[in-house]
Amino acid sequence: MNDKVYLAIDLGAGSGRLLAGRTDLKNLDLEEVHRFENPGTNLPGGLVWNVVGLYREILYGLKLAVARYGERIQSLGIDTWGVDFALLDAQGRLLGLPHQYRDSRTDGMEQECERRYGNAKMYQETGIMPFFLNSSHQLLSEAVRDGAALLNASHFVMIPDLLAYWLTGRISVERTNASTTQLFSPITKDWAWDVIDGLGLPRKIFGEVVEPGTPLGNLREVVATNLGGDFPVIATTTHDTGAAVTGIPGDGDYAFISSGTWSIIGTELSDPILTEEAFRVGWANEQGVENTTRFLRNISGAWLFQECVRQWRSEGDKSSYAELDELAENAPAFGSLVDPDHDALKSPGGMPERIQTLCRDTGQKPPRGKGEILRLVAESVAFKHRVRFDQLREITGKNLNRIHMGGGGIKNELLAQSIATCCGVPVHAGPIEATACGNLITQMVATGDLPDIAAGRELIRQSIPLKVFSPSDPTPWEDNLQRFQSLL
Repeated sequence: MNDKVYLAIDLGAGSGRLLAGRTDLKNLDLEEVHRFENPGTNLPGGLVWNVVGLYREILYGLKLAVARYGERIQSLGIDTWGVDFALLDAQGRLLGLPHQYRDSRTDGMEQECERRYGNAKMYQETGIMPFFLNSSHQLLSEAVRDGAALLNASHFVMIPDLLAYWLTGRISVERTNASTTQLFSPITKDWAWDVIDGLGLPRKIFGEVVEPGTPLGNLREVVATNLGGDFPVIATTTHDTGAAVTGIPGDGDYAFISSGTWSIIGTELSDPILTEEAFRVGWANEQGVENTTRFLRNISGAWLFQECVRQWRSEGDKSSYAELDELAENAPAFGSLVDPDHDALKSPGGMPERIQTLCRDTGQKPPRGKGEILRLVAESVAFKHRVRFDQLREITGKNLNRIHMGGGGIKNELLAQSIATCCGVPVHAGPIEATACGNLITQMVATGDLPDIAAGRELIRQSIPLKVFSPSDPTPWEDNLQRFQSLL
């Protein structure tokens, strides 16, 4: 076969994969080369990521890829979740394991940001809302506590930048991921230096920012020798949401949903929206490929579903996802509802009981059994999308007449259909591998095999069929919308 091969490391909070994109530039086929776990670890110092273990898994997967594809490999791109980071010393050595964004050390940091600089002012300069998981809150928590890692740091890098540095030896931060930190300016396309100074963070750790699609160099000699092959590493759209939006083949005025642990709803704009209204209702401006702005809002998506399943499996339940989906579809509609983003549901562990307790606390009958709980989750998440979709239309003034939904969450057809009916527009679902697709086509533009991202999206359209969910009778959704809104 003479197809070219591009490699994508798609690393999420829970699992990671190395995928190969085989293409003759008329069709794109994805093959999974290696899958591995990425569990968080609770150490005495907090919740951390085992990045050294992840790097070893990546090297193992790359060795498999080299053995399978050899010189057909054109390049490698890495994408991961946003906001989490590592600190390196002057010699490039890792200063402790990176913390997870759900670690409790950020408690109280929104108030500290307000005291030191002002959250509304930070929004004006970064386009990012105050949120417990922000890199700014995590770094500020280290500054408040005189954390040893921050005191000794010379370099700040996001997780994909750290892995790329270990592979290539080059230290940099890719723009789309830098924009998730609440420390980056969407206007100057550089670090928000006034914010950094105002929070009391050290300027010296914030270094080179590179564009998505920047070649970072070939593999370090020791890495290439170990793998038995060499190829360039591209700083692709390294934030997984940015990669997913890049890989969703929409055009015109549409809303996107990147559906995974987080469900991110938004639309692509040419410029950020930094108005008081956007700040008041909590919309963020993240950087996208080709100098676009992703105007978006996070919703707790598959997180609730995943945590329920994880709890049940820890108790010995072995039901398949298909069996659980069937239980949810057969459960009574429009029972109790919850705000998926309620503080009581943001931490891991005991999610079914947390949901039942929240229902009692809001004067509702708690769901009984797995089917009722999962039905509640699907309907609550769909209602939250409706609330955000209405806000998105109002703030942008755009006639958003359809939703393009990509990511693993589209496998939950009950959720996709619920969103279509609740929002009153068709949902074009696909691809499931939107993140990997966006990663791959960004690389293909960087190497010159594609002229631009629009051509990459057309390649995805030609290669992967989409499934359209049309709205059904909206009456029961409209009848229950006000009841849901009263819970927010």
